[in-house]
Amino acid sequence: MKLITAIVKPYRLDTVKTALQELGVHGLTVTEASGYGRQRGHTEVYRGAEYQVDLVPKIRVEIVVEDADSEAVIETIVKAARTGKIGDGKVWALPVETVVRVRTGERGPDAL
Repeated sequence: MKLITAIVKPYRLDTVKTALQELGVHGLTVTEASGYGRQRGHTEVYRGAEYQVDLVPKIRVEIVVEDADSEAVIETIVKAARTGKIGDGKVWALPVETVVRVRTGERGPDAL
């Protein structure tokens, strides 16, 4: 199993969720995050004053999937989140040793 983590722009979340649902992904976790990459934040003007925004708001999406499904899920996220502009985000995958469904005690693929 793999834990797939994606950092995407907040306004792309609905597109990513819809694409994952169409792929057959049953569950995911979404959290608000902030950070920066190459763009190192940006400047904004508020009431005539310019100020530096160091941490850009992002959304973190986490999904546990079978190894065989991981590449398809990654590609789906990348296609749905891409705008072609700087700050589109990142996607990575990590191995998962054990998954347990708390309600039933099921383990492994049955717990997904």
